[in-house]
Amino acid sequence: MSSTSSDSARPSPRGSRTASLSTPSHQPTQPSGLREAHRPPPSPDGRGDSHLPTEALPHGDLHTAATVSEDAEIIVGHTAAGENTARSKLVEDAKNWHIPTHHNCGEENCDHGTISPRPRFLPGYGSFLEPMTPSGSDDGFGGRFPQGLGEGVNGSADNVHGILGDAVTDGLLGRRGGNKTSTTQWLAKRNNVKHNRLMYFLYYLPCSNWIKQYRWSYVKGDLIAALTMASFYIPMSLSYASNLGHIPPINGLYSFVFNPLIYAILGTCPQMVVGPEAAGSLLTGSVVREAINAGKHKDNADVKNAQVAGMVTGLAGAVILASGLFRLGFLDSVLSRPFLRGSISAIGIVILIDQLIPEMGLDSTAAHSQAAHGSSLDKIMFLFRHVGEANKITCAVSFGAFAIVMVLREMKKRLQPRIPSIAYIPDRFLVVVLSAVFTWKFKWQDQGLDILGDIKAKGNTFQAHFPFDSDNFKHVDDAFSTAFLIALLGFFESSVAAKSLGSGNAKVRKVKDKDGHEVEEADGIVNVTVSANRELVALGVANVVGGLFMALPAFGGYGRSKVNASTGGKTPMSSVFLSLITVICIVFLLPYFYYIPKGVLSAMISVVAYSLIEEAPHDIQFFWKISGYSELLLMLLIFLTTFFWNLRIGIAVGIGLSLLRLLRHSTRPRIQILGRVPGTNDFENAELAPGELEMVQHCLVIKIPEPLTFANTGSLKDRLSRLENHGTSAAHPALPKVRRAEHNENVIFDIHGVTAMDPAAAQVLVEIVGSYVDRGVGVWFCRVPSRKSEVWRLLQVSGVVEVVGGEGHFVQSVDQALRRVERVGTGMGWGGEEEGGGGGSGHGL
Repeated sequence: MSSTSSDSARPSPRGSRTASLSTPSHQPTQPSGLREAHRPPPSPDGRGDSHLPTEALPHGDLHTAATVSEDAEIIVGHTAAGENTARSKLVEDAKNWHIPTHHNCGEENCDHGTISPRPRFLPGYGSFLEPMTPSGSDDGFGGRFPQGLGEGVNGSADNVHGILGDAVTDGLLGRRGGNKTSTTQWLAKRNNVKHNRLMYFLYYLPCSNWIKQYRWSYVKGDLIAALTMASFYIPMSLSYASNLGHIPPINGLYSFVFNPLIYAILGTCPQMVVGPEAAGSLLTGSVVREAINAGKHKDNADVKNAQVAGMVTGLAGAVILASGLFRLGFLDSVLSRPFLRGSISAIGIVILIDQLIPEMGLDSTAAHSQAAHGSSLDKIMFLFRHVGEANKITCAVSFGAFAIVMVLREMKKRLQPRIPSIAYIPDRFLVVVLSAVFTWKFKWQDQGLDILGDIKAKGNTFQAHFPFDSDNFKHVDDAFSTAFLIALLGFFESSVAAKSLGSGNAKVRKVKDKDGHEVEEADGIVNVTVSANRELVALGVANVVGGLFMALPAFGGYGRSKVNASTGGKTPMSSVFLSLITVICIVFLLPYFYYIPKGVLSAMISVVAYSLIEEAPHDIQFFWKISGYSELLLMLLIFLTTFFWNLRIGIAVGIGLSLLRLLRHSTRPRIQILGRVPGTNDFENAELAPGELEMVQHCLVIKIPEPLTFANTGSLKDRLSRLENHGTSAAHPALPKVRRAEHNENVIFDIHGVTAMDPAAAQVLVEIVGSYVDRGVGVWFCRVPSRKSEVWRLLQVSGVVEVVGGEGHFVQSVDQALRRVERVGTGMGWGGEEEGGGGGSGHGL
């Protein structure tokens, strides 16, 4: 303040202010002390502080008059009756003065500095009004390593960190020191985190996390869940192996021995259970059938069939493992849900039709015809021709088992909300056991009913065989392509299950320890983060090991995992128990599987096939309702190609169409021509509101709302040409030019949405800007990212800044760009002017 008298400390009426306008901080000559006495503490630790240090606040953070009045009433109300302090008198006087919410410093009638109001926004925990400190200091904010922002991959300090990641460079290679230090290592050092390598080891070995949290109270739920899953899915694994995979049934059991155990060690989703699936088993069986059809070995050569299946499983595991090591987990977002639904529904149709043959006892008849190896259409025609040859007892047992399971399934679904414990009833296990008992009791096998018979392993149990033996590859031609499809479908379904289940549903509750202190305790596994890359590694290792023992491919299944969660499974220990139960079955209980009818196992698979199909009507109705015709067309094409040809062709068509849609979306530039909203300085997409916005004369205002890459800049010139000629991108290029040339004398690019740019896109942008400048068109850029961004660096080093005429052509808003265009048109220039919308001179970054 220019005056130091006591009178200057009182508020002056509006318009009669005598204080100097040169003081930027607007601090009162005699601070009232209200800010210190009544400002809330910045943290819980400061609740007991009665006095806080004075700090200058921005002049925009002031209360309105109403807020000050309310605060004054509160303060005066707490003053003792009859007590007239300087503070209470000052606050009462403040009620009479208007404090504007919006103001401009230095203008006439500004009330700044006349009183000492409280802040407009009260600082809370994490408020921007708290004392700010540099990012990454010891204040608990964290932040990036200040010297680690370099020109390496992904903005890392060098390409080694960018490509290999912190876990390899810091944890494995142990690189340290200088500017090559990673942000992870820097933060760990500043926060006294020791054992950096152990930190990475524990992260990539999730079992080291959940084992420490495991308690005896979890054993009951995990064991019950494992027993329930074993009763459901051990018979299913026998069916998958014998009916879909065309390998000995015991190899189906191996998938529940090794894969769940390995996933429990390496997996990141506590409640997900890994096991064989219908799709993977069917595709594996197609490779085995191809080897049989080629005459490489006979249909009953169980050992050779199992070796071929182990090769496919090992290849699928190797593909998944390599994807995880190269951090390709983002690929789970490439394929759409309609693709998954179309593929799963097509698989359900194929399985349902395939299982009709063993359910009717026509296996031997189909083996001597082309139907066994043909399409689903061929098999339907075969069934119509040979329906009279069906075995009656086989049909009765198979279709009866299917009907019983479907009825019990529907009853459980309806009763479970009222009786949750009904989920524990192993209905499918009971059907399989009773069918085996009835077959043994009534000698149904003598009436033509096919049974499993002796399913002991040929040779030693758990005998390993190297899956990548060159002899195996001689039997098939397309094993790798099939394994790739298995890996793709398996990971996609596992990803959906992992995202749905998350890191578990553990709830934290407060309990008392032995000393009577209240502590927090979770009823499950916490602090586990689901990672797509670590999921790939876990599934890959599990299937490579499974391939060694000639097991079926195994991935995470949503339905199986939901059974695990709903029956009490809280931790990966339920998967460990499931593996142990399966081992017990293989070692001790195989003789009791002798009388299980194959038709009943086929019926169990048919129930699974029905569950794969039953969600399709809901998805079809949804996409029809929202006019998602492209999604419906994709689902239809996958189904038709699968039905008339085979599953591999159907999935390949679906993958190809999905990738084409993705490429079309990523390569299509979405630039917009902007118009001014009447009466404002706001600009919106003119093509969404034709005739409602004001078009700016002599200017073409273009908005680029997305990052620029080599993909979407290929046709950028053509799209800009359409806007120049027609004022819209909806017109066909054959239309003659209708937009007058005078309205293209200046081009303003709003690039606020360009958050990233690659060098190839920068090269195209230089060419576009250069062609405009050569034609005498003024080029302006507004809302450019900050100087520290990669976009601004590329604009500079590529020459865009120089070509357009310097940093003066880079401003903060479209309105400011228009003001500069107007000044250039009138020959006034723009150096040093103040403009609305912020700015002044310079690029405004």
